Amino acid sequence: MARYGSKSAPLDEDKLQDLAVSYVARFATTRAKLEDYLRRKVRERGWEPEGAAPVEEIAMKMVDAGYVDDLSYARAKSGSLLRRGYGPRRVSQALGMAGIDEGIADEVAPTEAEQRLSALSLVRRRGFGPFGENVKDPAKREKQLAAMQRAGHSLSLALALIDAPTTREAECWAAEALELG
Repeated sequence: MARYGSKSAPLDEDKLQDLAVSYVARFATTRAKLEDYLRRKVRERGWEPEGAAPVEEIAMKMVDAGYVDDLSYARAKSGSLLRRGYGPRRVSQALGMAGIDEGIADEVAPTEAEQRLSALSLVRRRGFGPFGENVKDPAKREKQLAAMQRAGHSLSLALALIDAPTTREAECWAAEALELG
């Protein structure tokens, strides 16, 4: 094993394969993130054989073996972000940054009910609208609306929750989408 300050030996296909297996064993990842990791390792350590490193081929082996599944990753990531109160725009951005293609991102896009429940989670946690102090301060309301939009929620959804007169009405509004959907 290389120590700090010493240079590791250049990679070959077997070593690159070992790095890929080690990476997918430690992290839930996407094909694109695995490829980026392998390319970075080739840049850092060099490539010994002639020609280009078979980064895409090794990543596809991991996909074919079931070690990497972009759809499962997208579902898990989307669900995690929604439970934390993020909206569909932020979910889409996170999936795009992870290299998830649009088709898969569209497949796991949150439903109206999921969007409402996510927004409700955010306003509860942050004490926005009826879940906070009953101060009718316009500047505070604007800040809360801006925070919800930064979290990826639409203005109409943010308004519905921030302007809800009571916590009960906000909860009923969010639950209404479950009944419709």
